[in-house]
Amino acid sequence: MSREKVIVGLSGGVDSAVAALCLLEQGFDVEGLFMFNWHEDERGYCTAAQDFQDARRVCDELAIPLHRADFSREYRERVFRYFLDEYAAGRTPNPDVLCNREIKFKSFLQYARRLGARRIATGHYAALTQAPDGMHLARARDRAKDQTYFLAAVPAPAFEHVIFPLAQRCKTEVREIAAKAGLHNHDKRDSTGICFIGERPFAQFLNDYLPARPGLIRDVDGIVLGEHRGLMFYTLGQRRGLGLGGRANAQDAPWYVVHKDIACNELWVAQDPQHPLLMARSLWTQPMHWIGSAPALPLRASAKIRHRQPDQACTVERARRGYRVTFDIAQRAATPGQFVVLYDGQRCLGGGAIERVESLAANASREPARA
Repeated sequence: MSREKVIVGLSGGVDSAVAALCLLEQGFDVEGLFMFNWHEDERGYCTAAQDFQDARRVCDELAIPLHRADFSREYRERVFRYFLDEYAAGRTPNPDVLCNREIKFKSFLQYARRLGARRIATGHYAALTQAPDGMHLARARDRAKDQTYFLAAVPAPAFEHVIFPLAQRCKTEVREIAAKAGLHNHDKRDSTGICFIGERPFAQFLNDYLPARPGLIRDVDGIVLGEHRGLMFYTLGQRRGLGLGGRANAQDAPWYVVHKDIACNELWVAQDPQHPLLMARSLWTQPMHWIGSAPALPLRASAKIRHRQPDQACTVERARRGYRVTFDIAQRAATPGQFVVLYDGQRCLGGGAIERVESLAANASREPARA
């Protein structure tokens, strides 16, 4: 009997390497595939070339073939274009969520089928279970590394062809397995941030693609404190990089971004890190993506508005053009463009992009007095 072929997405890191090793030990016919999603630039911030060499060396160590595929065109059209459009509109996008949906579990899956594989595998920390209404996505055993937040937009039918070998592994265990197997990258540092940005200065990168529109910085009393470089360079709750010192009659405390006035191209700041403008009791999403059958509404669930956030109790209801999520406890810096992801216990129900937010200051005038 021939063994089932599985193509593993190898990033050059330890997680995908151990995912491939686990599948080999389970008797699968394993091959690797390295994805080029962004071409190296002249300033050397992208690490794709080094990552490819690490992936190739892993395949040599595991004695498996390595394929390489260039998905940079698909990435620019489906992910990077969205990234730029969102920043141009004054929102703060999360392209990693879209990359999973459009590239890793769409383009990669299609490419693997052309290579003769029915299923693919990655080093994501997440779990899948078969249910009557299709595949369900669930949290990984290692809650600190769980990546279901970034997988919440992947269509359930794609998960029918996916294996997550690290679902029941902890990160420390993964590194120990890699070291014991003699994998050279067992202690390689985890990658962080958006792949095509790398370690480069973020503002410099955005400036290469979008024109900056400087404008006024005001405090919530309407006093002009300075000038911002462009709203796209700031996000709600941001403290660093504002370039503001103290002012007369103000306390000696940090300033925080509490609102971006897109229409007036103004940045509002306050010295209260829990300012009512920064605290959201409700948010609205675009149409929600459900993994499996859509649940009956209204729904009591837990939610995350950022990857490493603890679960937040909430109620989900239908709204005119999407869904409204109302939190039991007001949430700090709920940001349009980011994703809210919903959970029922261990199960990830899905998620949606945040369209707008109702802050604790919604019942008061949101327009600062002009000084």
